[in-house]
Amino acid sequence: MDKQEVIDLIKDAGYGVLATVEGDTPKARPMMPYLTEEGDLLIATMAQKRVVGQIKANSRVEVCFIDRKMNFARVSGNASVSNDMENKKLIWNNVPMLRQYFSGPEDANFILVRIDTSTVETMTPQQMEPEVLKLK
Repeated sequence: MDKQEVIDLIKDAGYGVLATVEGDTPKARPMMPYLTEEGDLLIATMAQKRVVGQIKANSRVEVCFIDRKMNFARVSGNASVSNDMENKKLIWNNVPMLRQYFSGPEDANFILVRIDTSTVETMTPQQMEPEVLKLK
């Protein structure tokens, strides 16, 4: 897959599986990341969720996206927890499902995970080996 195909896969998937580490145990959960024009991923979560502490303890994360044809993209990067209002408004305006969890970008429980993407590993069912590329 080329860069544009990966971008399309991420946008079309609607959700991805975010993996963090707690101690020596991987933790994975479905999330709804938003891909910015700059190639970062933004994820809204609740301030009290375990994922926040996991990221503060170990910022290395991965988000896996897959489509119905079994094409996948594994996005690796460093995550940080943020309350940046501009990014909160960006994700609020682009992920309508957030309205069932938060009253708006100013909601005290609404916190962002920002993933500074480093590499993307992609593969289609026809490939024997994954390809590595960058979103930035």
